[in-house]
Amino acid sequence: MQLIILYSLKDGVSRDDFHKWIRTTDYPTMRGLARIESFKTYESKKLLMGEGSPSIAYVEVFNVPDLDGFMAEDLGGDTVQGIMGQFMGFAEAPEFIISAEVV
Repeated sequence: MQLIILYSLKDGVSRDDFHKWIRTTDYPTMRGLARIESFKTYESKKLLMGEGSPSIAYVEVFNVPDLDGFMAEDLGGDTVQGIMGQFMGFAEAPEFIISAEVV
């Protein structure tokens, strides 16, 4: 299963500060969890077609093979809750989506 998070930064949040936090705190912490197989953050750059800007600034993609275990044990734990608290200080109205590949 994948957890996908779509969001933009809150007003007043520095892009550089956010990117530093991703590299120094978010990646090492979340990638260190046993149930996270992979985790990447993508910054939206431009639309492939049409005018204007993307509707969101960032997309995070987590591969979580044991989603039930992650939700039951990791999500409420101190590690994830600490990171989530920091993340919510940066992100404006994040949308958390559980997804699975169509096969």
